[in-house]
Amino acid sequence: MTPSSDSLPVLIGQSGPLNGERWVIRKSLTVGREGDCDIVIADRKISRRHARFTPSAEGVILEDLNSKNGTYHAGEIINGPVVLEDGDLIQIALAQNFTFLTSDATIPLDFENAIPDPRRRLKLDKPSRRVWVNGAEIVPPLSAAQFSLLELLYRSEELVPRETIVKRIWDKEQAYGVSDQALDALVRRLRDRLANHDKAHSYVVTVRGHGLRLDNPVTGN
Repeated sequence: MTPSSDSLPVLIGQSGPLNGERWVIRKSLTVGREGDCDIVIADRKISRRHARFTPSAEGVILEDLNSKNGTYHAGEIINGPVVLEDGDLIQIALAQNFTFLTSDATIPLDFENAIPDPRRRLKLDKPSRRVWVNGAEIVPPLSAAQFSLLELLYRSEELVPRETIVKRIWDKEQAYGVSDQALDALVRRLRDRLANHDKAHSYVVTVRGHGLRLDNPVTGN
């Protein structure tokens, strides 16, 4: 029996020339500039045969095909095969973004129309792992740790203790060895990324001796 498209993984094109398009991953898909690729991106930054998505028993595997400008997974350039997980963000040479979903049935109804919340200066969309500041999307995207920290603060309406942050971002085994300096470095990198879009406001606020909170004002305030 042939599985339906609802049970197959999909790629959603975002923030690039293929924005809004989607591909069901029934077989290996090659991405590149050449016309015979399964997904063609007409951009000089894209190599002729740039990357490949391959379904396997382990899941869908992403590989870079020795491209000139690299393939990025969760904000980090890849150097070998990567098994994708639901919601992962992939970038092809920082010219085209894709979001990977394990099933077409998991696509949010408003996914293709996801836009910055006009009431807030910072908008975060968890399913696609996209972030906007002052109406502009952060590209390249935040790293996995940066996004996890911002998402935790974004969902909380109150101060989040440092201990809670460490346990949520690092797994239990790693959390015991995470120093204050490591968390402070992560916070500093996140602030720097947000400041690239809004130098006039500090979104991540430190409450000394307690933790962190997000200051996300209404636009115009």
